[in-house]
Order: sequence, then C-alpha cells, then structure tokens
Amino acid sequence: MSVNKVILLGRLGKDPQLKYIPGGPAVCEFVLATSESYKDKSGQKQNRTEWHPIVVYGKLAELCNQYLSKGRQAYVEGKLQTKSWDDKKDGSKRYKTEINASTVQFLNGAEQKESKPTNQIESLMDTAKEMFKVNKETQFTTDEIPF
Repeated sequence: MSVNKVILLGRLGKDPQLKYIPGGPAVCEFVLATSESYKDKSGQKQNRTEWHPIVVYGKLAELCNQYLSKGRQAYVEGKLQTKSWDDKKDGSKRYKTEINASTVQFLNGAEQKESKPTNQIESLMDTAKEMFKVNKETQFTTDEIPF
C-alpha cells in the first residue's frame, strides 16, 4: 500500500497561467506559498516560506485562472508528480516536481492578507482534523490491518 497525497493552504505568489494542450485539456499553473515561523538556536524568531508549483487540468484549470490571482488564498489537495526531460541546450536530464491538484478551494481575496483567519479556513482546518482523527471506540484486530 502507498499514499501520495498533498494538502496545502497558502497564497498565490503570482497570477495563474492558463494554457491549452492541442487536442487536450486546459492546463493552469500557479505557485502557492506556505509560511511557518520558528525560533533559531539563539531564540530569534525566523520565518520560512516554501514555494509549491501547482498544476491543474480541465474545467478546474479554467476556474482557477478565472478566480485566482496573486495574493489570493487557496486550499489545494493533490499528489506529487515529477516530470523529466532532456535539456535542449546541453542534453542534460532535468527534473521538476509539482503538485497535480485534484481539489482547489478559493478562499478570501488578496485584500485580506493581514486579517484573522476566516470561518471558512477554520472550517477547513476542523474538517482536516476530523478526517485524521480515529474514533476512540474504534477497535482494530490484526486481521483487519492490511500489512
């Protein structure tokens, strides 16, 4: 058994880019930033931002292009996917890892960057916590464990 699942809640670093594959679906690409704070060895507060390339296909790609913009907050679910190709200039092998999104929820707009979390975000966080919570009354036997 294996799992390839990514869940992100962040802000777009730039406007989404929409392309159409000849004879194929619409493709929308954007970059989502997630940030975290931590204290370094000296006790100073530090911030770290990760930039996640996101790719979306089909009707959802068109909706992302229509409703998302730089600074807008979004909730994304998907899977990690690595692409490889040969560089045309020097022939070397190149790789790109991105999130292939299956779900994108458009949250508050860019003008609310510094505001407190919205009820929608809190609701999403509650849902995520509930998804990963095991009921205390649930009992498993060794026969039910798949490995």
